[in-house]
Formats: sequence, structure tokens, C-alpha cells
Amino acid sequence: MNVRIEESWKQALQSEFEKPYFAGLVARLHEEKDRGEVFYPPGSQIFRAFELTPVPQVKVVILGQDPYHNPGQAMGLSFSVPDGVPAPPSLVNIFKEISSDLGIRMSGSPNLEPWARQGVLLLNSILTVRAGQAASHRSLGWETFTDAVIKYLSDNCDGIVFMLWGNFARTKAALIDPAKHLILEAAHPSPLARGAFFGCKHFSKANNFLTFRGKTPIEWQL
Repeated sequence: MNVRIEESWKQALQSEFEKPYFAGLVARLHEEKDRGEVFYPPGSQIFRAFELTPVPQVKVVILGQDPYHNPGQAMGLSFSVPDGVPAPPSLVNIFKEISSDLGIRMSGSPNLEPWARQGVLLLNSILTVRAGQAASHRSLGWETFTDAVIKYLSDNCDGIVFMLWGNFARTKAALIDPAKHLILEAAHPSPLARGAFFGCKHFSKANNFLTFRGKTPIEWQL
């Protein structure tokens, strides 16, 4: 893999990269590639979230499950797709909630890099997926790695907002110290949740918390 990762994350996660499970994970990905399997995102973007949002800058973590599995969608940031790609239904609902919560108009741009550059770690629990097969890399070991990421942030940082949407993400609350951080839980923004996500007001709650902690709030408008 042609991995690019920012220096503070290299230092924070060095011990994970050296563990046997991670070597096995990389080997499995190489085996799939050698068999001609296609997986997303491209190798250079697997760690894109860590490239754009250094450890000291993390203010908010938005946890997704695994990357989009259709061509041209996955870009290494949870819920985000590149410019020019139609926003997936979950992202459309996220934008609707932001508009309702903050009273702002979203442009519809589906590329969430501006959030990442402000300190929003757009983290999928599973960092790769086989083309056309949702959750196909669930067994590779990515969850062990990203659980370590969450635990590292909880233990070594203060005042982070963790947005956990859906039952899968909400299981990660056990990794986070609620005395140091704000944990916001809600239904998943997917249409399958039948609108239960709407009204969570996570974006105003996050900014109120950040302001209270003396941090610059996130400009959610795109």
C-alpha cells in the first residue's frame, strides 16, 4: 500500500503498525490485490483521514462503518465522496440535519475535506471494502486498529466530541472517557432508520461544547 499518514499519527500508532494483526491485515490486502480483487478506497487514500487531521487538531470524531463500495465514491473519509459524485442518501440526511439544526443552507458539495481540515476526524471503523460488497473487509482486523485510534484519542486528548450514529458506532462509546469528552449518540442517518436521525442537533451541541472548552467551533457549512 502506498500509505500517506501525518507524522503525529505515525508516532501515535507506531505500536499498532508493529503488531502481528496489522501485518496480517496488510498481507490479506496484498493477497486480494494479487488475485485481481478490487477494493476501495485506492491505497493512497486508505489513511486519508489521518493525513488531513493531525492528532493535536482533532476536535470532533464522526465514526462511520466502512467505505462506500461503488466505484468513484470512497475517498478515505467517512460519509464523504469526491466532488462531482452525487451525495449518498446518508450524507443527504446529514446535510438536512445541519440545515435544520443550524439554520444554514448547504451547497450540496459532498466532499467533506473542509471539515477534516478544521479538526473533524472522519473515521471509518473499517478502512477498506471489496468492490460491490458492503462490509466485506469486516474480518481483516481494521476494527482492532480503529478501536486503538479511538482509545488513543480518549486517553491522550481532552475535549473531543465523538458522534456515534447507529448501533454499530454506539458500541464504541465503551472506549471513550465521558469525563473528558462529549459523546453524542443518535440513530444512523441512513434512510433505513426512517428519519430517527433527524432532530439530534449534534452539530450545534458539538459547537457549543467546543466553545465552552475554549476551542474554535467547526464551520459546518459547505
